[in-house]
Amino acid sequence: MRRRAFSLLMGLFGAVAMLLVAPPLGFTADPDLIFAVVLKISKDKKQVTAQVSAGSTTSESLLIPSEGVLDNLIWRKLEICHAVRAEAFKVPEGYRLVSIKALDAGMLPMTLQGIAGDCLIKKALEYAPLVD
Repeated sequence: MRRRAFSLLMGLFGAVAMLLVAPPLGFTADPDLIFAVVLKISKDKKQVTAQVSAGSTTSESLLIPSEGVLDNLIWRKLEICHAVRAEAFKVPEGYRLVSIKALDAGMLPMTLQGIAGDCLIKKALEYAPLVD
């Protein structure tokens, strides 16, 4: 009886240790490096729609900040057409950001540079339309 209780206790201890050490479900050990151009920002800035380049693929996705990123000055000052480099985990909703850094659009991968340029032109025409 004592041996069975001891085995059960050790198994429970091992399971708890695995949960504490193992990364959350769906997360790899290291976050992915992504580049993004911001297309749309929600009012509360809890999520941002962006054109994202991760590896060799480019797609429109949501950027969801973690608590550390949410308090970051770059995230608080984020605007449409901003270019960013981030470390993120791929989640079903989009990308969960771990860190973020603002970039010049020229530092983006070539697949995003045209998107950033088009975005900036549209933004400029909205704020200062051409006058004859």
